[in-house]
Amino acid sequence: MVETMRRKRKYTAKEGAARLGLSERYVRQLVAQPRAEWIAEKAAEREAIRVFHDDEGHSWTQTAAHFGLHVDTVKRRAYTARKERAAERVEAEQKAREANEPPLFEAS
Repeated sequence: MVETMRRKRKYTAKEGAARLGLSERYVRQLVAQPRAEWIAEKAAEREAIRVFHDDEGHSWTQTAAHFGLHVDTVKRRAYTARKERAAERVEAEQKAREANEPPLFEAS
């Protein structure tokens, strides 16, 4: 089975620089994905890996093949997604607890 690499752009920075007459670094800067967008994309990918393996019951090998990654990579990303999910749950419980409890001291 031959898998193709996922590419986000049609041209490399070097090819774009040659076509536009600009430096490679400037072309990279122009087409760069915003950091917040990249972080959100990676978080969604980690959660998708976790769901595929944990909730749908696929093996690590099947999960790795599905996402086109190495087995160790999907294990690490699922572990990170589980930690993030647990932290979100704790934070939500803490906010709910704080909303239900009256303040100890009145602010003056």
